[in-house]
This record gives sequence, structure tokens and C-alpha cells, in this order.
Amino acid sequence: MSEDIRQYLQECAASYGIAVSDGQAEQFQWYMELLIEWNQKMNLTAITEPKAVVVKHFLDSILLLPELEQGDTLIDVGTGAGFPGVPLKILRPGLHLTLLDSLNKRLIFLREVLDRLGLDAQIVHARAEEGGRQAGLRTKFAFATARAVAPLNLLCEYCLPFLQMGGVFLAMKGPEPDAEVEAAKRAVSLLGCRLDGVKRFTLPGGDARSVVRIRREKPLAAAYPRHGAKISKSPL
Repeated sequence: MSEDIRQYLQECAASYGIAVSDGQAEQFQWYMELLIEWNQKMNLTAITEPKAVVVKHFLDSILLLPELEQGDTLIDVGTGAGFPGVPLKILRPGLHLTLLDSLNKRLIFLREVLDRLGLDAQIVHARAEEGGRQAGLRTKFAFATARAVAPLNLLCEYCLPFLQMGGVFLAMKGPEPDAEVEAAKRAVSLLGCRLDGVKRFTLPGGDARSVVRIRREKPLAAAYPRHGAKISKSPL
């Protein structure tokens, strides 16, 4: 068994006003164990020190919690090892979660995590721009999120097609999102959305983070999302 992170996680979360029950802390402990175990055979994360996993993966994810209520629909686009979707599902079991990723072996890992933790979520094996054209996913979600490293103007075309009218994209970014936000204004507008504010916070240890909120206010044009090669070669 790896280092016991349960109390540390509860204390970190409490410092941000987020309560984590003993049972939920146990689920996070299992999640960390599986992450470290599977990471030895496939590349899931460069962060493997237990307390760093708590801060930079688990806490970073659950700081989106105030945005979400039980029963909300959330798609985590390019979920990778399950961040932020799975930590949010642990703390909001009634959340209707969809995890989308283009790499099937990551989804096999996530199925194992969900089974071990007793959580249910829809798992979709697709590229984001493919998912954005599927009838069951396009404009179906109250919330979309991504922790991807892609610039915001690209992320918008990947993620905004999933939003229903009034739905919100929560783009997880670093300490200085302003230039990216400015560069993404045209994409936001073309995709029928508007900027809805930026929240900033600091993780234990001093790393600064931001969440850019973008809300759908008009119908999505049929032209979007374009093919992946076009998105990267000629961003909106």
C-alpha cells in the first residue's frame, strides 16, 4: 500500500471549504494506488509522489466543485487519467459524468478505477472533434471541462460543441490566462458562446491556477467542429 493520503486530502480540501467524508477519502486513496500501479506500465502522469498527487491532481480537480450540483451533466474532454472528472464524481456521486478520450488504454484504466470505487460514468472512446458531431453528445451537456494543454482557441472548438443552451465550459488553465482568453474571443463568438468570467486560485505550495468560464448563448453552427487537422492548422 502506498502512503496514506486520506487525512492530508481531507485537510487540504477543508482549507478551501470542501468537505471530504471518510468514505470519499478512502476512494481517493484507492484511486491514487491504482494511478501509481498502472503508471508503471503506461504513461498516465509524471506526478507520482502521493502528496503531490493530492494537490496537483485531486485538489486541483475538486476546486471546480462549487460550479456543479447533483444531477448536472458533465463531459470531461480528453480526460486522460480521469482529471478532473473522476474526483468530481467522487464528491458529487449524483453527477452524470461522461469521460471522453482518444486513447483506449486510458479508458481501460478508468473502467478499472470506476469499478473499484463503485462509481458509474459513461466512457467514450473518440477524438473530441468526432464526439462533438455524435448525436448523443453534441449540445447535450450542462458542463464541459478540459485540463488539456492546448491553447484556449483550439480547446473552444474541441469542447464548446458539447454544451447545451446555457451550458458552461470550464477551461482549467495556469496562472496567466488573459492572453489566451483574448486570442480565443473570435472562436468563442463563432461557436455561439460568450466569456462568463475567470476564477483564480492558488494551490498549497503556491502554484496558481485559473478556470475560464464560457457559456453557450446561441445555437451551434452546423460547420463546427471542423476536422482535427483544420482545427490545429487554422484555429478560429
